[in-house]
Parts: sequence; C-alpha cells; structure tokens
Amino acid sequence: MRHLFFLLVLLPTLTLAQTNTLSKVWVPDLGNGTYKNPVLYADYSDPDVIRVGEDYYLVSSSFNSVPGLQILHSKDLVNWTLLSAVFGEQQPAERFQKPQHGGGVWAPAIRYHKGLYYIYYPDPDLGIFVTRAQHPAGPWEPPMLVKEAKGWIDPCPFWDDNGRAYLVHAFAGSRAGFKSVLAVSEMTPDGLQLLGDEVLVFDGHAKHPTLEGPKFYKRNGYYYIFAPGGGVTPGWQVVLRSRNIFGPYEDRIVLAQGNTLINGPHQGAWVDTNTGQDWFLHFQDQGAYGRVVHLQPLRWQNDWPIIGDDPDGDGTGQPVLTHKKPNIKGKAQPLATPATSDEFDAPALGLQWQWHANPQDGWAFPMPALSQLRLYTVPLPADFRSLWQVPNLLLQKLPAETFTTTAKVTFTPRLEGEKAGLLMMGLDYAYLSLTNQNGQLHIGQTVCRNADKLTPETVAPPVATLPAGQPVYLRVAVRPGAKCQFSYSTDGTTFQPVGAEFQAREGRWIGAKMGLFALRPGQTNDAGSLDVDWFRVE
Repeated sequence: MRHLFFLLVLLPTLTLAQTNTLSKVWVPDLGNGTYKNPVLYADYSDPDVIRVGEDYYLVSSSFNSVPGLQILHSKDLVNWTLLSAVFGEQQPAERFQKPQHGGGVWAPAIRYHKGLYYIYYPDPDLGIFVTRAQHPAGPWEPPMLVKEAKGWIDPCPFWDDNGRAYLVHAFAGSRAGFKSVLAVSEMTPDGLQLLGDEVLVFDGHAKHPTLEGPKFYKRNGYYYIFAPGGGVTPGWQVVLRSRNIFGPYEDRIVLAQGNTLINGPHQGAWVDTNTGQDWFLHFQDQGAYGRVVHLQPLRWQNDWPIIGDDPDGDGTGQPVLTHKKPNIKGKAQPLATPATSDEFDAPALGLQWQWHANPQDGWAFPMPALSQLRLYTVPLPADFRSLWQVPNLLLQKLPAETFTTTAKVTFTPRLEGEKAGLLMMGLDYAYLSLTNQNGQLHIGQTVCRNADKLTPETVAPPVATLPAGQPVYLRVAVRPGAKCQFSYSTDGTTFQPVGAEFQAREGRWIGAKMGLFALRPGQTNDAGSLDVDWFRVE
C-alpha cells in the first residue's frame, strides 16, 4: 500500500484522468452566472486558499486521515476538484499506525514564495511542520519540524516586502494549558527555522474568546491577521490590523451570523481575482456533515474588510447564500466538483478516499483491468471494542445534505466470522455487513453509540442469508438531519430496508464519513476479500 500511495502523490494525473466526477447531489455553480453556498458541501475544515496566476489552491485540516493534506484546485473559486495529497503516510509512522482521532494535521496554511509552494501545519501533540513543492500536484518534500512544541497550532507564514519572514500561530488550551492568544515569531528568509523569541501580539480573552486560526496578510501598509473568535459553532470572524508586525493590533468583527442560518461563519482565507475583486472563504460547522466551505464577497472600507452582506452598514457583514460568481479574466470554467463516486477503473485509489490511519501493505489493491477494488480482511485489534480502534476503514466525506450511496460488492470469505460492509462512521456509527457464518453470508445492521468511549456494538439479528461469492448491492440513504437508512439488494433494483433509521454523528473535529471495511477476528495465513465493482453517490 505504501507504494500505491507513493504513486498517488507523485502521479495525481492518474486520478485526474477520471473525467466524470461531477457530483449528482450538489453543484454550487448555478450555471447562470451565480453560485450557491456552500461551494464545497463537504468537510474541508479550516480552509486556507491562495491564488497563483489564474489558479486557486485550497488546503484544509485532515487530522488522522491518510492520504493527508488534500489539495483542491479551482479557476474561479466556485468549481473545485481534488488535485493531490501531500503525504501518503503520516509521521511519525509508528504513532499513526493506529487511529489518532482528533490528532494529526490541524489547520494548515498554504503560501507561494520565490517559486515554491509552502504548507505549514500543526500537529497539536508534536509541533509545527513545513513542507515545500515546486507545484501543488507534488511531489512534496517530507514534512520538516519547524518548532517542537505541545499545543502550538494554526501556523501561517508571511514574507514582508523587505524579505524578512514571520510566522503567526495560536495555542490549543487542551495541550498548551492556555488559549485565546496569538503569537508571532520571526523566521529565516527560507521559512525553515524560527529566530529569537516569539512575541505575544493579541489577547482575545476579553472580546474574542477561543481566538485561533490566524492568517497573515499585508495591505496599504497595514499588517492584517484574520482569525476566528467565539468558538466553532457560535463564533465570528475577527480581523486585527497594525502598522507594526508585532503590534499593537486593533480588532474588529467583520463577519457574523447576523440574521442568517449560517452559524459560526469564520476561519478561512482572503483571496483576490485577476480582475481586482476580493473574496473570503470560510467554514460553517454542520455537525454530522462536517465543516463545509462558503464563499463570500469582500470589500474594503477605511482599510477594514467587510465580508458578505452588510444590510445595516455597521461594518460587520453576514453570510450570503447566493451571489454573482467572481469576475475572472479568461474563459468560463466548466462545472466541477470533488469526486465522490468511484468506478475503480484507475490504477490508484481516487483522491476522495482516506484511511483512518497509515495504510499497511495488503489492505487494498486496485484492479483496473476488472474495474474493481479489492479489500482483504484485516485482523481486528486484540483489545477490540469498537471500530474507533480500527485503522483499515476506507472512508470519504459526506457530499451533501441529502444523497444515496450504493456499492456493488462481492464478498468471498475464507474464515468463520469474517465480515465486510458499508459504514457510516462517527462518534456513533452504524454499518450494513456481510458476515460469514457456516459458509453463508448473513446480512445485518450493527450500531455503536459513543464509539469513542469504546462502547460495545449492538448487533441486530440477520435479516437474510446469501451464498458466499454472490454479488450484492449495499446502500445507505441519507436524508436531512443526517438520518440514515440502510438497505440491500440482490438485483440492484429492489432494495430491502435493514434495521431502524440511524442518526449519523460527527467524529472528533470532523464530520461523519462513509465507506467500506473488511475485517476478520484473528490472524491466519489467508484472508477473505471484498471486491467492489463500484461506489456511487446519487
């Protein structure tokens, strides 16, 4: 598997060659010169975006999921596609052999400087890392530890007009023991080392508690730090400005929920267009659907940004749900969305797929000649209580409020108790499985509440029995509120519901995720396999 993901990072065009990736459930471009929010209806948490020439590149938190640090590309800020992933194995490799829920890659920042792309990201338990590449498609350098520290988070670099470099960052109270303050350090001009002591530049406790996620900019002689305050769900977007990079900084709330239903609109990126327009991308926490990405118009007044719509003229904007698309010089861009469905006809996994921990050799093999993906069953951990402990979960983000996912699979078990199936994963999870018992496949639903607390699963009696090796269609239909109904079919036409409706729930700092698994109860010298013909989201 390591070799597979090495190919995935170095040769992203293998996946980009799959052209029919337009979503059937959410397309933000309305086709009439306007767009609707969110422009990314998926869990691209803590987004940061840059423009280089005519191209936009977006990065987001990937936490414990691998491949990590997915990079999206757009020409117009509305139509986005998955371009690459920075790494196929998270370091230190031994630590991430097991799921590190809520750990790993927190809010990253991407910048372009002197012909190189830089991504800075924090691991809240280890410190701040940087990686570089000549092109966002990769290859990316192995991440380098810039600062070993516990609780330093959300770094963002800045290169000043005189060539001097700086880094702003926040602190995680759960690790550092304090929070709601921002600090700035000078760096070497190459951005690879910190210089001297860091300077505390702003304390948000009085007005902007849980201040974090800073992004550094400069305009008209002012240094600007964009940072979210007030917490993930109820919070707002703060902008700080100063004539001196080390402060003192003035502060202003420039975006809040206002009279809209868009809670906690904050933490994102200010970008411009090649026609001189300004825009802001931010996330909104939608619980089980994750932190989805919105695009807001931005304008300047008295050297302060106003984001979104400002109906009362007080300088604090509120989000828009629809708007005229950004004015981009050049030809109109075709409709595009990140891939979700997969026909498995490429020699590498699609970039929409991520494992819950570093992948190991033998977990999965693309079989492009057959247009299939094979998953081999993997032994459960010796202390297994719930799937929260299991690394070989092949998952992807939820793509819209309402959708139906169907997978055509063939399970060929070789051992008693082997099982495979379709999973909706989070703090609570449920799955529809095929379990080998006495040479027959038993179809049934399993539910686990509070999986993070290692609560045992509740296994319902099987609803049907099939012979091993028979193709079967596994389905989960998701309706508003992330309510999920599982069903199965033997002919792909008539589906039988299985189990009660399941309420999906977010994971740790992430939305719920859906996907596939194949497991067995113990070590052996052979394994059953799940062959997946296709995975379709409609």
